[in-house]
Amino acid sequence: MSKNDFALAFNEILEDKQLAKDVIVSAIESAMVSAYRRAVNASTAQQVEAKLDPETGHVTVYAEKEVVEDQVIDQRTEVLLEDARKEHPEIQVGDMALVETTPADFGRVAAQTARQVIQQRIREAERSNQMQYFERQVGEIVSGLVQAINAQGATIGLDMKAEGVMPTNQKIPGERLKLHDRIRAVVMEVKDGTRGPQIILSRAHRNFLRRLLENEVPEIYHGIVEIRAISREPGARAKVAVSATQPGIDPVGACVGIKGVRIQAIVKELHDEKIDIIQWDQDPVVYISKAISPARVSGVYLGDDEGTKTATVVVGEDQLSLAIGRDGQNARLAARLTGWRIDIKSLTEAATDSLTKLQGDVELSALLPAAVESAPQVQEILAKKAEGRPITPEEYSALGQFVDRVERRTIQIKEEALRAEEERTAAVRADIPAPAFSMTLEQANLKEHIFNILTEAGFENIGDLMYALKTDPNKVLGLPGIGSKAMQTIEETLAAIQFPEPEPVAVEVEPIAATPEVAVETASAETLPENKKPAEVKKEAKRHQPEEAVEDEFAKDGVSLDELFKMKPEIFQGNNEASEEGDKKKDKKVKKKGVALEFDEGLGEVVGRKKHKRGDDGLGEDW
Repeated sequence: MSKNDFALAFNEILEDKQLAKDVIVSAIESAMVSAYRRAVNASTAQQVEAKLDPETGHVTVYAEKEVVEDQVIDQRTEVLLEDARKEHPEIQVGDMALVETTPADFGRVAAQTARQVIQQRIREAERSNQMQYFERQVGEIVSGLVQAINAQGATIGLDMKAEGVMPTNQKIPGERLKLHDRIRAVVMEVKDGTRGPQIILSRAHRNFLRRLLENEVPEIYHGIVEIRAISREPGARAKVAVSATQPGIDPVGACVGIKGVRIQAIVKELHDEKIDIIQWDQDPVVYISKAISPARVSGVYLGDDEGTKTATVVVGEDQLSLAIGRDGQNARLAARLTGWRIDIKSLTEAATDSLTKLQGDVELSALLPAAVESAPQVQEILAKKAEGRPITPEEYSALGQFVDRVERRTIQIKEEALRAEEERTAAVRADIPAPAFSMTLEQANLKEHIFNILTEAGFENIGDLMYALKTDPNKVLGLPGIGSKAMQTIEETLAAIQFPEPEPVAVEVEPIAATPEVAVETASAETLPENKKPAEVKKEAKRHQPEEAVEDEFAKDGVSLDELFKMKPEIFQGNNEASEEGDKKKDKKVKKKGVALEFDEGLGEVVGRKKHKRGDDGLGEDW
């Protein structure tokens, strides 16, 4: 084969198999190594390498041999020193060298021997690529041609020459596939098999509807509209709850499209499966009311039946069959969509139950005098219904109001009872020392058989056991192997336990803000009058403070007028800053103007003197 012929053939394989160049080269080289070992019967322990030139197709084989000086006994494992030094100049006798050992007629022999190995390696590389590609496609929609149909399912031809299998239970019921039809399906699972990856496809899973909505509705794809929940019965009906992540967006309208063009494309793909698009709501009552659509709901009443969230939905007589759906389909889909157990009742049935509840519960009757008064009218309406006589819309409205009063009050009573039980439980737990919940039963030193019984019953710590004894002693007494003696032993053992006192919690005390008097004491030297020391200011401040806290009728801001005249100018300045009312500020500013600083020669320091104007002459006189 010439240089160009080999290059063309090599590139054709790359394009046909959709494999990387290094993958093909590695497969050919590995095949040549196998061919060499088979041709010369080389040991598997001997290191053998092959190098392929992609341009010419020439293969060179290298084998590890021992370097000898004079004579070669076995050509497969030995090489002369002079031959080895042609490739490794510094090699010595006794060393192991990787030298070229390509047989003379290796090309033709290798081509026949390595053909099967090369094909096997290429198939393995194809499967590996397929596996990696379709593992990334799990949960995504793929398109393919129907290649075969049998009782177990259909075989779909996919990209990269892969084949997918769609089991019968994953097909849309009633849909008939034909050979060579192009269909779309979602990849459910990819498993590694002996003949390549096993790709399981589905058109019945709810994720197929989710991906179709993402493809058809750009708002969903870009995250403006979010799919909250999907419930689906393939080929019959599906319900999808959507919500908008941005204000001003109508999520239902975005999914339906103008004149329903978007949803109709999906319905056609799903073999005319009916799809209800509803708006998700945080309020369970509103959400459940919309989930029952297309039926109109009169009322939704939530409850908790032994840990199961239950919603009682009341609908009109003409809406009952529509709310339940064919074989209960609409109710089932609504329950799956919302996660609530839904009990659908007609208005007359709900009124009968509410009337029975009201008559049998004295506490409820006392709380609902208006409902008790309307009970005879409700009985009369129900009697007319039982006789088959027509009921007016006003009478239906009266039934609805009666049911609403009774059901809402019943729910309120249950909530109050539950709240009271929680408060009682919290009070009981508060009476138990906190360290008890961190102490294991082993620390209680109970008898071995009692310890084993309590452990098997699920009691893990002392606190849980004490809580059970205080709230429901029968829970412990009812255990097999626990009698009155064992209960007495348990109570005595728990009473003898001394729990460590909790460590005191350090509380940080905030520093108390300095009062104006303290501020005077801590004033810096820079703010003091000239030749005035801090100690003198402290003494003077103490001297100016009133000896007794006596209220004066002329006092202002807690200080009498006499004290104001005795205070120093700095005190006035501080009080002016702390004042809150404008009139007080004005008065103090006027008083500041009547203070003059003078140097007293006798004292040798600056003192403040008050000056007041007397008479009409405007002359000031020291006071």
